[in-house]
Amino acid sequence: MNVQIQTVHFDADSKLIDHVNKKLQKLSTFYDRIISVDVFLKLDNLAHQVKDKIAEIRVRIPRQDLFVKHESKSFEESFDLAFDSLVNQVKKQKEKKFQ
Repeated sequence: MNVQIQTVHFDADSKLIDHVNKKLQKLSTFYDRIISVDVFLKLDNLAHQVKDKIAEIRVRIPRQDLFVKHESKSFEESFDLAFDSLVNQVKKQKEKKFQ
């Protein structure tokens, strides 16, 4: 599984990158045919005082891409919410495959 993490409008610290990598390693337990995972961490509303943190995750599996996006006040929370949604999608995809 090839993992690529991209940050937009900021530089991520190692603690955040470690958190993302640690969670993504669990993904292979749900579905073993994952080709690659792209994670995009973005800052939104740069012109305003309140900066929303957006986490987008795209998972490539054979013949399909899965995509989730969540937004909250912290990157960890955004990523965790997106990851939970992604796990549900992966599980559904696996169930469809074996029906």
